[in-house]
Amino acid sequence: MFLHSTSYTPHLRLYFFLFIFTASSSMEDHNTTSPASSPDQKHQRSTLNYDVVVILAAMVCALVCALGLNTMLQCVVRCTRRALTEPAGWVAARRMNAGLKKEEVVALPVATYAASAAGSPAESTSRCAICLVDFCDGDTVRVLPACSHRFHVACVDKWLLSHSSCPTCRHRLSSLSALEV
Repeated sequence: MFLHSTSYTPHLRLYFFLFIFTASSSMEDHNTTSPASSPDQKHQRSTLNYDVVVILAAMVCALVCALGLNTMLQCVVRCTRRALTEPAGWVAARRMNAGLKKEEVVALPVATYAASAAGSPAESTSRCAICLVDFCDGDTVRVLPACSHRFHVACVDKWLLSHSSCPTCRHRLSSLSALEV
């Protein structure tokens, strides 16, 4: 299966065919020996068989190492090629997953929490989703503009410096949405 792949080097094919050739030649030597042989020939044959096993084991190890090295090099080449051919896209993708700048975080709206007159406990925004503490009257909360989720200022500021999305709904916040408000 892997011999037909164009990604493997010819050296790997050579190792494979040498392995097959050595294994088949050792079987032929074993089949052509006569039953009436001297003790020296038996000792020589057992030494030869031991040598063949060691050589085969070394070839298998070399094949496995070469396959591993080849796979690792393919991964490095693929990642390097992507970073070199698409640097703007690569940097943009990295920046998109990074946090917001401090100025952008500070520009997000802040409000003072006040419990509703109805006092409905089922309201989903009565608790900070980051620290899981209920809001109290007078708490300063930061309201995210796109989704209107509310969080304690200290909690969400720390989050937004390392992430660029809402912690609850994962709506992505851009620098433009932070400055619009």
